[in-house]
Parts: sequence; structure tokens; C-alpha cells
Amino acid sequence: MILDILWILGIVLVIALLFAVFVFSIYNKLVTLRNRVENAWAQVGVQLKRRFDLIPNIVETVKGYAKHEQSVFEDVTKARSAWMSASTVGETAKASNMLSGALKSLFAIAEAYPELKANENFKQLQQELSQTEDKIAYSRQFYNDTVMKYNISIQQIPNNIIAGMFHFEKKELLEIPEEEKTAPKVSF
Repeated sequence: MILDILWILGIVLVIALLFAVFVFSIYNKLVTLRNRVENAWAQVGVQLKRRFDLIPNIVETVKGYAKHEQSVFEDVTKARSAWMSASTVGETAKASNMLSGALKSLFAIAEAYPELKANENFKQLQQELSQTEDKIAYSRQFYNDTVMKYNISIQQIPNNIIAGMFHFEKKELLEIPEEEKTAPKVSF
């Protein structure tokens, strides 16, 4: 009789141990994915900061040639300020998109000044910004891929039970604004 009780107790203990290992493994996987999302977001931030640091040099170079284009310089300044005050993924993405639009205007002005386009400093800054924009695009893609994996993981059974117990929240994707989703119209 005591042997039967010990046998049943042993089986219950083994089942409880297997269940604990199962829960711990899911929890650790979710923690790993959440940290990868945070790291991916930090990498986006690094590239956005690089762009942010290049902009004053570009603005000053363009200002030397296009002194009467004050509204564009103000737009760039407003966009940089919005980026600095952004605290969420959505706010940062919106500010980054606003900054991209301001930079497009800034480079459109540069097209009107052939001597500016020929300036070596401006060319170098433009090339650095172009490389940074490519890195930002890659970082955004990596972030969205990482968020997708994390969000799928916290929604799948049985992970969703563990995720709910330990308050793993869905992460926000970086999305393209509607105006950038449409292809530009090209006419000859």
C-alpha cells in the first residue's frame, strides 16, 4: 500500500516536473524573442540617430546656397524635434517619415543649384545619407520580421497561455504611411 502511494507520488512528481520544464522552456523562448524585438528596435534607433546627426551638416551646406528657402529648413527642424520627442514605436515611425519628407524637399532644392550639387562636401553628405537610408530600411525590415515572429509566438497555443500569465504584450510593427504606398506617377 505504501509502495503504491510512493509509486503514484513519483508519477505525479515526474508529470509536475515535465510540466514545469515545458512552462520554463516556453517562457524562456518568449523572453528571448521579446529581447530580440527590443534589440532590433535599438538597431533602428541607431540608424535613425545616424541620420539625425547627418542632417545639420546637410542643412548648413544647403543653406549656404539657398538662403531664401527658410520654410524647408524649418520643416527639417520640426521633423528633427518630433523625432527627439517621440517615445513610442508609432511616434518614432511618424517622426521618421516626416523627416524623410522634409529631406526630400531639401534635396529637391539642391537640384535647383548646380553649384551645390557639384560641391564635394554636399556629395559626400548625400552619399552618407543614402547609405544610412539603406541601413534604416534594412533595420526596419529586420525589426518587423522580429516583431512578427514574437507576435506569432505569443498568439500560438500553448504559448498564448504562458504569454498571458506573464503579461507578454503584442508589439507594434513599423508601417509605411499611406502616401508612400502608392507608386509615383511617371510621365514622359
